[in-house]
Amino acid sequence: MKDENSKLQARRSLLTGFGAAAAGLAFVNQAVGDEKNPAAQVVDRSSSIRITGMKLYWVGPVVYVKIETNHGISGWGDLKGVDPRPAKVLAESLFELLRDENPTRIEHLWQKLFRAHRNMRGGALMVHTIAAIDIALWDLVGKLWNVPVYRLLGGPTRDRIRVYHTDKALKVPPHGIYEHSGTPADIDRMVKAIAAAREKVGPGGVVMFDAHSAVPPATLIQLAAALKPYDVLFIEEPAVPGNIEVFKRLKEQISIPLATGERDRTIWGMLPYLQEGCIDILQPDCCHTGGISQMKKIAVLAEAYFLPLAPHCTATFLGIAASLHVVSSIPFFLIHEFYPQNAGFNVPGLTRMEFRLDNEGYIGLPPGPGLGVEVDEKLLMEEAKKPQTYKWPGATLKDGSIADY
Repeated sequence: MKDENSKLQARRSLLTGFGAAAAGLAFVNQAVGDEKNPAAQVVDRSSSIRITGMKLYWVGPVVYVKIETNHGISGWGDLKGVDPRPAKVLAESLFELLRDENPTRIEHLWQKLFRAHRNMRGGALMVHTIAAIDIALWDLVGKLWNVPVYRLLGGPTRDRIRVYHTDKALKVPPHGIYEHSGTPADIDRMVKAIAAAREKVGPGGVVMFDAHSAVPPATLIQLAAALKPYDVLFIEEPAVPGNIEVFKRLKEQISIPLATGERDRTIWGMLPYLQEGCIDILQPDCCHTGGISQMKKIAVLAEAYFLPLAPHCTATFLGIAASLHVVSSIPFFLIHEFYPQNAGFNVPGLTRMEFRLDNEGYIGLPPGPGLGVEVDEKLLMEEAKKPQTYKWPGATLKDGSIADY
């Protein structure tokens, strides 16, 4: 019995020792600090960040959107492609849904904005405004975690990005708005422009033709028959969006690959082209289609149908960078529109992004953190103080009727 009592006391002492050791370990862990304790790193360290403000600067055709936080980190986006006057007011109104939210919940906030009002869901004004906010949130979160946005999208799938216009890749415009049927002179003018572009880039380059929804379907069919010798990479915007049957008819009669998407918005706007098999290349514009969040989803949809993206992109460096970050992270990609020197929508000095164009017509992946774009906010403030105007395009045909352009 004495031996049994001795064993029991020894076991209790051992268990007590384990308890003391565990307590000591906990004390040591607390002493070294949570920042060095792996167990403490499970909690999201960015959980305390909140959106505190939004600043909007209207300059030319663009409203620059800045989202601010209580951590002193901010993000930028550009709102373009719509009348900036109501767009600026709409952004101010939507901020009511963003105030005090955690900016790292990007998908949640996109859904909150898009589904905020059943009668305002979708449409150019709403989706373009959401796109600017979405781009700014991705920029902010990239800066928060000190990585380029494409790292947050799954990492790079390529080492460089092919762009146009370059000495290796040219896109030819339609050179006008055409009547409901074309003349031999119309077709001859377009063919000569395409032939000149092919001669300039040589057999190793690419030529694209942008019909810009300005060439009537019947004329486009006639034109396509004359383009076979010039090996056109694709015909862009072959028809006005809205009736998928027109695209199906063009696809049946034109052997050149067809591309579209700059005036279609979100995954729901792109889906009919994929389901009907009437487009070979999708061209979403990151600033039009709902931002980085939607463009990434569109790329995934297109991948399921083995269609590459050739993004439309006429924007400031903010919109350019946003689009480039998406194509850096997707597998099915063809070529990217790139006009960094076009002052019409990228006013020199307001935004800056480092890039280098190589002799094969490629640029490197966009820099970071975030979008990797510098914004001269002081200059932006001065420009925004100047009187800003907006004029509706208002195109007409020769007989005075309204052109769908």
